[in-house]
Amino acid sequence: MAPLLRILFGLRRTAWRLPFIAALLGFASIGAASAQTATSTFNVTATVENACTISAADLAFGVYSTISGSNLDGSSTVQVRCTLSASYTVSLNAGTTVGGTIPARLMTTGSATLAYNLYTTNGRTTVWGDGTGGSSSVAGTGTGLTQNLTIYGRIAGAQNLAAGSFSDVVTATISF
Repeated sequence: MAPLLRILFGLRRTAWRLPFIAALLGFASIGAASAQTATSTFNVTATVENACTISAADLAFGVYSTISGSNLDGSSTVQVRCTLSASYTVSLNAGTTVGGTIPARLMTTGSATLAYNLYTTNGRTTVWGDGTGGSSSVAGTGTGLTQNLTIYGRIAGAQNLAAGSFSDVVTATISF
């Protein structure tokens, strides 16, 4: 259409030019007004699955004195992150030291063992385990953000042992 307009504007002004341009513009608008449309809808879907992650920090009791007869307390943190509103349970196993059980965990160095346990509260009355042997696991509901759960540990006083570095490996498991 642009070349036609250049030709028309290049001609001398005549009476027929204005009506001709108006007619051309009218035909252009008729084509736009008569366009038809059709529509369709479609679904958009997604499924959010329950998911959780778990990470546990080491629990370092520090120096234990067999002479003082006092308990040695310590704590550590388990971090969990679960989908919003997802129910979860965190359990702790007995550890890897041979002879250790959830109600009576053991650390070892060589053939010597040092008794300790892990608890769900600062009062250290409920053993944190898997629900067996009088223990309890810790339940919660996901927020979508990281949640910190405290593990409270205690080495009972008055254990008669030779000096050494004792250790155990405990596994924290999250079920959701």
